[in-house]
Amino acid sequence: MLHTEWWVWMSAALLLATAEVIIPGWIFLGFAAGAMVMGLLLLLGVAGLSLPISLVIFAVLSLAAYLAMRWFFGLKTGQAKIFDTDINDN
Repeated sequence: MLHTEWWVWMSAALLLATAEVIIPGWIFLGFAAGAMVMGLLLLLGVAGLSLPISLVIFAVLSLAAYLAMRWFFGLKTGQAKIFDTDINDN
């Protein structure tokens, strides 16, 4: 089964990271991080389970990566983004 091969998850991570570069929005990067961690877990021999369990682990890892990026890079609560300069100013 392909879902138990570490290189499949790493390839998926690379494809998702490439999709993030082409279509930015911080959506695919969380999935790419989840696929990368899942590939590392399979490479280390920690996770070699059935397809449904692998997908649940991938979903949890992706959600955790997305929330961590949102916490690290996002605006603080109640803070508005204010621009001091205009893009057309020289």
